[in-house]
Amino acid sequence: MHLAYPFRFDARARTAQAGDDDYVRQQIEQVLFTSPGERVNRPDFGSGVLQLVFAPNSQELAATVQFLVQGALQQWLGDLIVVDAVEIEAEDARLVVRVVYLNRRTQQRSVADFAREAPAP
Repeated sequence: MHLAYPFRFDARARTAQAGDDDYVRQQIEQVLFTSPGERVNRPDFGSGVLQLVFAPNSQELAATVQFLVQGALQQWLGDLIVVDAVEIEAEDARLVVRVVYLNRRTQQRSVADFAREAPAP
């Protein structure tokens, strides 16, 4: 078992745990929504995708971010997953990232959608 993300306590007042599939999904979420420079001992960890929420939409930007995200996932989670596809959809202040991956441990393909919205002014 692995610690659940975000860190929390379960109904028994113990540290919440996550199964293997949930753990992999939570690791992907951490890579996606951590900005480079945000972690003290790993300044290059993350993908910077949160900045897309404030960027103007364009095909070129979406393609660039797609490659950056795929590279970040391969760099940081290459021992856990094989990334098949990354799709980025930015509409107004909402960002949706779809990751299609193969879990190396279970050899199962999965699709995970992650969404974030820009904070209200």
